[in-house]
Amino acid sequence: MIEREESKKRFEREIAETQIEIREETLRNISWELHDNIGQLLTLAKIQLQSVTDKNIHEVSDTISKSLTEIRALSKLINPEAIKNINLKEAIQLEIDRFNRLNFIASSLIIKGTEQKINKKHSIIIFRILQEFFSNTIKHSKASELKVILDFTEKNILISACDNGIGFEINQNKIQGIGLQNIKNRAKLINAEATFLSEKNKGTTLHINYNL
Repeated sequence: MIEREESKKRFEREIAETQIEIREETLRNISWELHDNIGQLLTLAKIQLQSVTDKNIHEVSDTISKSLTEIRALSKLINPEAIKNINLKEAIQLEIDRFNRLNFIASSLIIKGTEQKINKKHSIIIFRILQEFFSNTIKHSKASELKVILDFTEKNILISACDNGIGFEINQNKIQGIGLQNIKNRAKLINAEATFLSEKNKGTTLHINYNL
């Protein structure tokens, strides 16, 4: 009973820490989008308006329309109720869409099987694990492509995240090793298994096997 209670406390602490990390990551994303995406669109609209003619009025209108679309997408990230209520697939799709909008990396999400309901707290941990992988891919892998697969079966969900980057030797990289161990430990909290495949110049793949 004491061990179960301690395990429950560890799980709740991890959920709290993960939620904080997701909020911090979201704020960083908002900062990037405001500066690198929406800011540039509105600057372009301002330049276009300085020399408005009948010929380019449609270009100005199109630029402003794109700005409004980006602001609506960003509002989903800002609204805590929206984030809290979306499912794992929708949360991943928001990340994939953002990477493509900002030209960070060519990204795709593939869904296989019939979507199953996931424990809300467990989906938070899975999403954060994937966010860590995405962040490492964009910052360190020099990859041009990122592919995520959610494969739903009756008993489990097989999740794969794969990039075509430079890869690494898992046993020879202490910093990466710590990050990988953190991901594996988080997976264990929800009775999931996280494994990595990586070779130099052949990319990196994260597999998560989550038992429903």
